[in-house]
Amino acid sequence: MRSDARPVVFVDATLFMGMHSKDDAVRLAAKAFFAGRLAAGDAGGVVMSWEQVGRCDDLVWGYERGVQDEYYPFMDVLHTDLAIERAGYTEDDIRRACTTPAFDGLPTHERLLLAQVVGRGGVLHTASPRLTGKADLPVVPIVPDGSHGTVAEASFPPYLEDLYQRSLVLTVVSENL
Repeated sequence: MRSDARPVVFVDATLFMGMHSKDDAVRLAAKAFFAGRLAAGDAGGVVMSWEQVGRCDDLVWGYERGVQDEYYPFMDVLHTDLAIERAGYTEDDIRRACTTPAFDGLPTHERLLLAQVVGRGGVLHTASPRLTGKADLPVVPIVPDGSHGTVAEASFPPYLEDLYQRSLVLTVVSENL
């Protein structure tokens, strides 16, 4: 845990790619999360494991080149301006992933991510129904009660909002995240 007692905020691929979900409730909630973190400046920083960044890239690389070219400028600028810390797993994370009973039954990538979150005294913001459906994990769902009510769309600063709107040529089915 950090000295100021605030947990380290982690995000995963489901939240990042959630900004491009075909499900508007997920898309709006994910966008609001990142727009809010960006507006918070230094206090808005987040951590993302190298594997989760790779999961986003793997998904995007499955689209045709033209879609990638419209998507990546947004992702590049957001990663830079939000100063997303990208982090690798430690040996302790790997041990924890394999020995923590609360992680039983989860896919390996989620076990590793949760082990990293726990090891750094963090909390994971996610759109993964596998993770948000379990009460004994350090996760915060982006759509807290699972409702799909109307949420006003948050905005990024104009230079980034323009890139975001262009990037929406790429949309994903939330269940595939």
